[in-house]
Amino acid sequence: MSVLTQQLNRTTAPLIKDATEFDLKLKPYQKIVLDNGVEVYAINAGTQEVMSLELVFYAGNWYEQQNNIAAATNALIKNGTKIKTAFEINEHFDYYGSHLSRGCYNETANIVLHCINRRLATHLPVIAELLTDAVYPQQELDIYKQNAKQRLSVNLKKCDFVAGRLIDEYVFGKNHPYGVYSNAVDYDAVQQEMLLEYYHQYYTNGRCIIFAGGLLPDDFEQQLNKTIGQLPLNQKPTANIVHPLTPSAEKKYRIINDEKGVQGAIRLAQPFPNRHHPDFQKVQVLNTLFGGFFGSRLMSNIREDKGYTYGIHSYVMNHISTTAWMVSTEAGRDVCEATIKEVYNEMEELCNELVDEEELQLVKNYLIGTILGDLDGPFHITGRWKNLILNGLDENYFYHSVNTIKTISAEELKELANKYLQPEKFYELVVV
Repeated sequence: MSVLTQQLNRTTAPLIKDATEFDLKLKPYQKIVLDNGVEVYAINAGTQEVMSLELVFYAGNWYEQQNNIAAATNALIKNGTKIKTAFEINEHFDYYGSHLSRGCYNETANIVLHCINRRLATHLPVIAELLTDAVYPQQELDIYKQNAKQRLSVNLKKCDFVAGRLIDEYVFGKNHPYGVYSNAVDYDAVQQEMLLEYYHQYYTNGRCIIFAGGLLPDDFEQQLNKTIGQLPLNQKPTANIVHPLTPSAEKKYRIINDEKGVQGAIRLAQPFPNRHHPDFQKVQVLNTLFGGFFGSRLMSNIREDKGYTYGIHSYVMNHISTTAWMVSTEAGRDVCEATIKEVYNEMEELCNELVDEEELQLVKNYLIGTILGDLDGPFHITGRWKNLILNGLDENYFYHSVNTIKTISAEELKELANKYLQPEKFYELVVV
């Protein structure tokens, strides 16, 4: 019998440790600056020979002069170059079991590579080619517009989709990048020369930041410098574009999208400061208690007790500039108004009564557990750093957030609820 077996007493359950007792550490990044000034933030960790490489460009719809240009430019960047067709580009990455994706958001757009680390040298020249020689073939653009209009036509029949568009317009304004949405005529207006102009300004000659994670090659910096480091990136200052908020004056809306619909989409939202506001981290705790996880007040009342919905959630939207605090759900058409009433009832209770210690500890353990999950593996750690860096934050923000979760009191949460969870502050929308 081994010494270890002798020491174990299997009749006694091991001690359960609260997540808040853990001392969380954020693994530091390695910062590299390429020859052209592109900053690279790398997490070299892991046991498997895989890695991710994300090129982030300041090329989101914040910078476009016409609707859909940013999204279309990003979507079609891998659909043909002066040398390769869209098929050949996709075949290149598929052959090596790699994956190249792209995405367009409000302020930023990205190109993301996932691959076996030894294949990085094979893929970097092709990525560089995409950034200098994309041609945006007319045929590919025509297919893109046709597919986009078809998706839009289907989605406009869904009350949840319509509600998501409208609430953003009401809170931020229909011409603000956070509130704008697409119509069929906007897709028709997109022209090839518009995409090429946007591409050259915000990709070929744009501002770029790179995030890498995984088991990186020994010559990682040299490989990047040989390819991405030789591109004309980061040579011009990013335009300082300001978009004023133009929120709607009216705060209550009832929209009929389907006369025969049996379900309604509900959105309640109020403008809210970004991560730099001193209340932001504390409000994240209050939001979790209110509607931010499966055991929240909203879920317990409206889903478990009343049975009005399969799920209801609240969250602070992930915007870099001014953001919004949102409550989102779908409920039966006949109980939409009752659902809204119960949301306001939960707000009132948080304003008037202190949360008990057991419930508060549950919320704290949940939030710390979520952070623990975000620190599991190089890809998650890279994502955590990316979120901090793109929002102009550092590791002090991370540790302050952890400390806030561990130490916030019931009295502070009640004070925050009285400050923010007031029904008159919220835009109210039901789409049926």
